Amino acid sequence: MGAGHAHGHSSGHDHGLHGTAAAGQRRRLAWVLALTLAVLGAEVAGAVVSGSLALLADAGHMATDALGIGLALGAVSLAQRPPRGRRTFGWQRVEILAAVANGLLLLGVGGYVVVEAVRRVSAPADVHAPVMLVAAVAGLLVNLIGLGLLHRGRGESLNIRGAYLEVFSDALGSVAVIVAALTIALTGWTPADTVASLLIGALVLPRAWSLLREALDVLLEAAPRGVDLDQVRAHILGVDGVLAVHDLHAWTITSGLPVLSAHVVVSDEALAGGHGGRVLDDLCACLGDCFDVAHCTFQLEPATHAAHEAPVHD
Repeated sequence: MGAGHAHGHSSGHDHGLHGTAAAGQRRRLAWVLALTLAVLGAEVAGAVVSGSLALLADAGHMATDALGIGLALGAVSLAQRPPRGRRTFGWQRVEILAAVANGLLLLGVGGYVVVEAVRRVSAPADVHAPVMLVAAVAGLLVNLIGLGLLHRGRGESLNIRGAYLEVFSDALGSVAVIVAALTIALTGWTPADTVASLLIGALVLPRAWSLLREALDVLLEAAPRGVDLDQVRAHILGVDGVLAVHDLHAWTITSGLPVLSAHVVVSDEALAGGHGGRVLDDLCACLGDCFDVAHCTFQLEPATHAAHEAPVHD
């Protein structure tokens, strides 16, 4: 029977199973959450006083963001729990579930804003532009601070990226509200508030779909981005002594943690004299250097064992 072997390597990145990419961002997430809640209160008060749908829409978006960032923060904390019992990867996948929840929340709030804006097209409401402007400017300043806090981690974690996109779309929404407030103050054209609301919805929906699609790809165990399985197969076959490869799979546990497994058929000569370890080292070095997959599991099978394998392999 072939030999099963799990092997990790170091390629200049920290891919430890218990140190997800988002772990170092917990403090930043907490700060962003606190700032978001503060602006939410200011925007709700401003929307009530000014009568602005755009400001209310931005406040609703901000409330959704606060919930989403809270989910992200909780998911990051849960993801640090060590593996126990049947959860051999611990709670790391919770980060991806939180990203899915964030995407769904963003879709919901974007749809709500668009529907409410369409309702106001035929009956624009009176809007108090100065209050609307002050609240929107305050929201924009806080959003810019939040973007600065999350900028570095957005490329490392889907969860952090979800929070970053939420704050980014909030910033764009605040800009739209500011423009609408200035338009109303200078020209008295109140439909500008409805137009800004539609723009906010148009900004939210595409980003929500992008985040949701990426998170669902992880849950469906699609190959990680940047990992071409045809190229991986070619690299494996290029290792000295390897004759064939089958049951090749690559997927992502959570952000920053891609994994790969494969059955590798090796010549009897390469396995003779205990050289299987050399083949494993070459396989892992190949994948680590070229594809940055830190956690690989290979089952080495002698060529003479092929008759005992399942009749169908990928």
